[in-house]
Amino acid sequence: MSGHNFRPLDRDQDYLFPPSLKEWLPEGDLAWFILDAVSQMELEAFYARYRADGWGNAAYEPSMMVGLLLYAYCLGERSSRRIERLCERDIAFRVITANQVPDHSTIARFRKDNEEALAALFTEVLRLCAEAGLVKVGVVALDGTKMKANASLEANRTYSSIEEEVRRMLEEAQIQDREEDQIYGSDRRGDELPEDLQDRGERLLRLKQAKERLESEASEEAARQAEKIEKRAQEEKKTGRKKRGRKPKAPDDTPQTGARANITDPESRILKTRTGYLQGYNAQAAVTRDQMIVSADVTQEENDVQQLHPMLEQTQEELSAAGVKETPGVALADAGYWSESNIAQADPEGPELLIATTKDWKQRKALREKGPPRGRIPKDLSLRDRMERKLRTKRGWGLYRQRGWIAEPVFGHTKHERRCDRFLRRGHAAARSEWRLMMATHNPLKLWRSGQAAWA
Repeated sequence: MSGHNFRPLDRDQDYLFPPSLKEWLPEGDLAWFILDAVSQMELEAFYARYRADGWGNAAYEPSMMVGLLLYAYCLGERSSRRIERLCERDIAFRVITANQVPDHSTIARFRKDNEEALAALFTEVLRLCAEAGLVKVGVVALDGTKMKANASLEANRTYSSIEEEVRRMLEEAQIQDREEDQIYGSDRRGDELPEDLQDRGERLLRLKQAKERLESEASEEAARQAEKIEKRAQEEKKTGRKKRGRKPKAPDDTPQTGARANITDPESRILKTRTGYLQGYNAQAAVTRDQMIVSADVTQEENDVQQLHPMLEQTQEELSAAGVKETPGVALADAGYWSESNIAQADPEGPELLIATTKDWKQRKALREKGPPRGRIPKDLSLRDRMERKLRTKRGWGLYRQRGWIAEPVFGHTKHERRCDRFLRRGHAAARSEWRLMMATHNPLKLWRSGQAAWA
């Protein structure tokens, strides 16, 4: 063994790392880039939560916590427990935290308490990308993707079963109260509730939220039905004749027997996908040709048709807030966004809309069979026929075919490469905050790789 030439191996060595954090990572590492980016951001909303008089336990520096979450999400690390372990074991995470190790509860609490401020980081990151000249919005593509909620399909219950479980749990709570009164006395609190009863209390709260959601939806449907009946009655009175067809049913604000809600995340919805159904939310994004995300949001709607104009408006708002004066010239969207009312309601000053009226493979088939249109546009075409004709033109099809490689790879990279394929937190607001943070960390990766950061 003495003839081998090996590097010395001494685990008793007192100091293994250079004394300066700046020597732990190469200068161009993503961790340094994120820290520099955070230093350029407006973070007043994060500091507003803390006392300014110096009293209380010392808190972790908010800018460090923001940098930690941004860096973790860039790598697809979202579990607070895993982030805590990485702060102990990974050099880049130790650089981000300056050798501090916030525990998973602190990380989770910071994420929960700063829900809106974290969602607003999307605009801050977009501003930095705009300053680097990476935001060119001549053409933007809108798309949506179904994201799993932190809940399962099996957790959906009918209104009657939810009502029965709420009643049973309330009765059990009354029995528990009586038993505790006998033990502690009616004027004493006793010890804290055991963990299993605390969990039951949270479950009861979610059950009540699910029940209220079904009742609210039933009430809204009853109001729409009453309006429909009133409108029919006014038309019959005006014409003096009864309308043909079946008379609408009287409004009923009681949830239907088959109405269901999820008792784990009552605000999530059952969504249909190409591979079946999932419990989740409909996540939206607007993306430029250079695959920079310029707006992001989450909706509970099962389809995309109602998201066209809200997403276009949000895109303009985000660009304006980021200091981008250019406005989108063309907006591309698949058939999920198509409706004649969307075209009729389009802003004349807004982008030109190129929206598929049917599935892409049917469009390609029509183009092969009919070819590009020739001659002037007939005056009597419907909005649908007019859009289909536009998409068969050389210019229209040339623009629309870009939609697939503009938006879809962003979702593919987020879900598969960064493993962000479901939400970790529950509730619409929490899912929206998490989605915008996912999308916000897509853009800095593009900026980092470009080497065009304004501070570089």
